[in-house]
Amino acid sequence: MKPGFLDKLIGRLDKLDAGNLQTQFLRLAQEKGLLETIFHAIHEGLIVLDGDSKILYANHAAEKLFGFSADSAAGHPISKYLREIDWPAVLDLDGDEWTRMVTREIEITYPQRRFIDFYVVPLAVAQPGDTGAVVILRDVTRERESETRAIESERLSAITLLAAGVAHEIGNPLNSITIHLQLLERELEHLRAKDRDSLKELVSISRREVDRLEQIITQFLRALRPSQPSLERASVREVLDTTIEFLRHEIKDRDVLVEIESQPDLPASLIDKAQIKQAFFNIIRNALQAMTNGGLLKITLGSDDRFVSIAFKDTGPGISAESLGNIFEPYFTTKSEGTGLGLMIVQRIVRDHGGEIEVHTTPRSGTTFTIYLPRDERRIRLLSAKTTDAKD
Repeated sequence: MKPGFLDKLIGRLDKLDAGNLQTQFLRLAQEKGLLETIFHAIHEGLIVLDGDSKILYANHAAEKLFGFSADSAAGHPISKYLREIDWPAVLDLDGDEWTRMVTREIEITYPQRRFIDFYVVPLAVAQPGDTGAVVILRDVTRERESETRAIESERLSAITLLAAGVAHEIGNPLNSITIHLQLLERELEHLRAKDRDSLKELVSISRREVDRLEQIITQFLRALRPSQPSLERASVREVLDTTIEFLRHEIKDRDVLVEIESQPDLPASLIDKAQIKQAFFNIIRNALQAMTNGGLLKITLGSDDRFVSIAFKDTGPGISAESLGNIFEPYFTTKSEGTGLGLMIVQRIVRDHGGEIEVHTTPRSGTTFTIYLPRDERRIRLLSAKTTDAKD
């Protein structure tokens, strides 16, 4: 629409006959339909407000971000969806509020957890005397996730370097102790049989404990610096069954019932069986320790066009809101005997496999960890194109 078209049209209304007037209004309708089609096609959310900060218009992207329909939201104040903002001050171009509102990032939890960057352009900025504003919203969830992963990677690298140094410093005295225990065994051969046998037993116990410490250090470093997965076509159900069998005695001792529900003909995945077994072991062990008075662990296996999913649902006390955001952090634990590395290792293994992990928890009702592993052969499904009807 050319600039000044509406002003010219209004100025000539009394000179237009019925035919010309109809033509001009049809042109206006076409222009409006074109603009709405463009607004609905863009990925950024657009919300138009009147002078009282009430919603006049919202495009499809804004509807999707906030989980409302434009028709139902029309006439409602924007503060219903974007709180903690002094909207009257923004629309009045209040200096302090306007400076603070040049751009802002918020987190929303409905209909999905997302991070949104938005800014407001009062219409008075473009045309003095106009009232209302345009709110422009951009979904930055993926960018935030990328930043989080980069930070996690840097933090893990620092922890790995520190752990390797500590393990090296511990390893040196352990090697020295091993050598001196060997020398002590040789010296014992010169003692009387009566004294030699009792001392040999003590030396043997000491050597076993040194070996155990060396094994712990080796496993610790292997967990922090896992090798790249050696992928092979394998059954996730078989790896799960092997893990359950390994933990069978602990499951029985803790009075926990394990139920496994699997879809028929579960597709294979490309996995490193040893690493996936470790991931399953850590999650199941956490679930067992959470159910201190016994309970039910339900494991559900399913698939879609991309992933094989394994959901572990326990009947424990759940995870508090304060702890939920930290459960994958290194050394974070709520257990007195925990190392705080188990879930961090699970997350790293799953990501190295190109998969995803989700957690859902309800206080006093339990927690569900769901692992998504890529299928061996991903099916290709042609999606029907989304159509957008322009509104008149």
